[in-house]
Amino acid sequence: MEDFVQKLRQYAKTGTPAERRIAKYFTEHLNDLPFETAASVADRLDLSPMTVGRFLRALGYQGLDSVKVEIRETVTTSPAQLQSAMSELHQDAAEGKPLAVLVAEQIQALHHIYHLTAQPHWSEAVSLISTAREISIATHARLASLAHHFCQRLTQARDGVRTLDGADNRFAELFARLAVDDALLVIIDCRRFAKARLLARTARRYGYKVVLISPQQADWMADQSNVMLPLPPARAPDLDNLPPLIALLDCLSESVILEVGEEAALRRRRMMEFATVLGETANH
Repeated sequence: MEDFVQKLRQYAKTGTPAERRIAKYFTEHLNDLPFETAASVADRLDLSPMTVGRFLRALGYQGLDSVKVEIRETVTTSPAQLQSAMSELHQDAAEGKPLAVLVAEQIQALHHIYHLTAQPHWSEAVSLISTAREISIATHARLASLAHHFCQRLTQARDGVRTLDGADNRFAELFARLAVDDALLVIIDCRRFAKARLLARTARRYGYKVVLISPQQADWMADQSNVMLPLPPARAPDLDNLPPLIALLDCLSESVILEVGEEAALRRRRMMEFATVLGETANH
């Protein structure tokens, strides 16, 4: 990261007018870069995304995503800073400050998920997802975007993953043919997903294995899935508990990527290279 900052300072002095503007912006907004894209930076500076892309390549990066990876890998919080921040958070939560209470509850939910990753049923779910011949991810239409995100993450590790959100009775696709050997259904449950239990029972009857992601308090029967990964209780009965669900899906997909190992790393590299080619083509 120090090398990146040093290059920015050099370009801020000796680069072209556009390079100086980009270098100055990057230097002054390092903490904001994880939330930026080349297009958003270009828009702020009244430049073209292609100009920002050329500048990043001149620095030795394929794109802003490569910079974000380096920031994540090099910017760390010391134990003392973390302890101080947690003490302040607990004090504010004890005083009833709403945002502090919310963040404290979300941290507690993350602790639940981290503990879950060390359990045997987590390893079993990772193994099933890694080795299944094909995977269908089913959920309520309200959570379709999360299912698609999970699917895209799994695609970094393997082929044969698709999403089904039940729109226009699309769940019927699962049963229009005989189940493929070692086919897997991942069900992301929520309080609105009234068809989830019927879907799980039917899938198992047709030979699918089922991995279920569901709130702890949901009244699922043990024989309705092969593996159940329980979410912590929602803050309120009428909430879908999205932050813990997003964290669980990210941890689960990352566990699968790690399980697959070198082949997943090669797939990621090929996908990034192709994305770069498409980006360059779109800018011409």
